[in-house]
Amino acid sequence: MTKITAIVPMKGHSARVPNKNIRPMCGKPLFHWILRSLHDVPEIDRIVVETDADHIAEDARASFPNVTILRRPKDLEGDEVPMNRLIEFHMSVLKSPVYLQTHSTNPLLTARTVSDAIRAYRQPGDHDSLFSVTELKTRLFKPDGSALNHNPDELIPTQDLPPVYEENSNIYIFTEASFAKRRHRIGLKPKMFAINRGEAVDIDELIDFQLAESMMQDRINRNVALAKNEIDV
Repeated sequence: MTKITAIVPMKGHSARVPNKNIRPMCGKPLFHWILRSLHDVPEIDRIVVETDADHIAEDARASFPNVTILRRPKDLEGDEVPMNRLIEFHMSVLKSPVYLQTHSTNPLLTARTVSDAIRAYRQPGDHDSLFSVTELKTRLFKPDGSALNHNPDELIPTQDLPPVYEENSNIYIFTEASFAKRRHRIGLKPKMFAINRGEAVDIDELIDFQLAESMMQDRINRNVALAKNEIDV
């Protein structure tokens, strides 16, 4: 089976949520949650933390000894460096048949969902890459006020609207060949992989962090209660 390298890029600096990648969430640095999930994905052969920060590299190395640390070159540091330039750097060093990119800002993403995405990517078809999306069934409008996905003269229930899909930045699967076609992690013939909204929270703002932390705590509480019931039984 083709080997897969999972890459988690992380900066030390974060403008909108200070120290975002190491900010404590439910008792652990934020980035620990996605690494824990990736470690439980049997289809992944190597996990790489790519970073420009000593403290992130040191924590990752101490907490996850099997993770590979890749240091970001000085010329690729800063908020204005496009992700695709970073991916070119990753591929030039890592030389993997297939890459899976995710982020520390996706703490609710589960190992099962990542495995399902990999299996979907490996299914026969003419797709050259995969990216995760969230299904939306809501009334959307263009900037000029015209309807995007519905007829304003027909007020049908939102659950009956045709779905549209939002790129949620949780999972990207690609190869050097698919990337080369347009210098993008989403190739010319991508497959969309839908993730439920409960897992697909992506942390950009502080309110996203607060939402994800609340949902993570609910998940932890449910797991504790389940384990307790199993012991009692």
